[in-house]
Amino acid sequence: MKAATILIAVALAATQAGSAFGAEPGQPARAGKERVLADQRGMTLYIFDKDKHGRPSCVGACLAVWPPLMATNVDHARAGWKRVTRDNGSVQWAYRGHPVYTYSLDTKPGDRNGDGVEGTWHVAKP
Repeated sequence: MKAATILIAVALAATQAGSAFGAEPGQPARAGKERVLADQRGMTLYIFDKDKHGRPSCVGACLAVWPPLMATNVDHARAGWKRVTRDNGSVQWAYRGHPVYTYSLDTKPGDRNGDGVEGTWHVAKP
């Protein structure tokens, strides 16, 4: 009986871990009346005007405020999405050639407090 319980627990953990990896990139969501892109938790995604040629330029302290939507090697891209490699070798999602980020001051799904910040951050739209 104890061995069966352990096997069930291991299988459950593997299933849950598998859902954390290989996640789909952002998805369309609503922010008020507008359709925007959101991550798996429903948090609004943003693009940064200073990212050129699909290369993420938000680095250092910027990342504390604008966490990138990260990808893994097992994640699968959908139409419009691709993985881009950051300077440190980590992999971030990009939509239509624009790396995407969340905003640390958005506290709940549907928030879009980062739209227009410094005139260079904009809500990512499908």
